[in-house]
Amino acid sequence: MKKICRSVIAAATIAACSTILPVEGFAANGCGGASWYALRSKTASGERMNPAINTAAHRSLAFGTKLKVTNRNNGRSVVVRVNDRGPFIRGRVLDLSRAAAQNIGMVSSGTAKVCYEVIG
Repeated sequence: MKKICRSVIAAATIAACSTILPVEGFAANGCGGASWYALRSKTASGERMNPAINTAAHRSLAFGTKLKVTNRNNGRSVVVRVNDRGPFIRGRVLDLSRAAAQNIGMVSSGTAKVCYEVIG
């Protein structure tokens, strides 16, 4: 009886984990709106926001994740590191630092359509 219970529990644990853990590549790429910000407050990761460094806010990716962000209007790309949470406006997928926004040519417009992919 104990052997059966253990294997049922193990099977249930494996099934639960396989449905909870993301499949390779899931949520690793995305497209949508992006905006930029240049505050000097603390980020959700605990570090101070520095507008001169290529960083980004994403709702769920782990802090430290590196993303290649491409402006869909002009094809320019920049690599950023996730260090904050957000954006909290519908349709937006990233908030970029001023430096990152400048690198992809979206400072003057304030927002842009972007695509991103996890690269590390």
